[in-house]
Amino acid sequence: APSSFRAIGLGMTVDEVKEALRKDALYRYRGDPDVSFLPLSSETLIECEGSSYLSRAYFQFAGGKLYVLILVLDQRKLDHYSLFTAFTAKYGEPVSFNPTEAVWQSGAVRFSLERPLTVKYIDRGVFQEQVARGAAQQDLEQLSREQFIGQF
Repeated sequence: APSSFRAIGLGMTVDEVKEALRKDALYRYRGDPDVSFLPLSSETLIECEGSSYLSRAYFQFAGGKLYVLILVLDQRKLDHYSLFTAFTAKYGEPVSFNPTEAVWQSGAVRFSLERPLTVKYIDRGVFQEQVARGAAQQDLEQLSREQFIGQF
């Protein structure tokens, strides 16, 4: 499974991604107005418009490193079948396939083609850590809730 698109790859820092976005005409990156801080998760998100075949792009960071790259493609210029055929020729048969997504996976990366026309790159290790952290946060919230209720 691939881990990068053009000059942007999983594991890059926020500053490296910002610099790559500035240099690539495919992205209509406006600088800091396109950067958000997600307060509940302490993560950074860059969201920008695209041009040509790209409608929008999302870059999610954890620990200062890119771990999710989402490309929303222009359905007027590209179609699911063409991408699926090209990806299968390049990466082999997907490890899973259903009407909403096709997934190619390696030990480190989950690469998917989804409907509507979206391509996602996910660092599996960091994603699993985030999921586990989220589960731990839910457990803590549940415990706090039970303790609060127990005070009555």
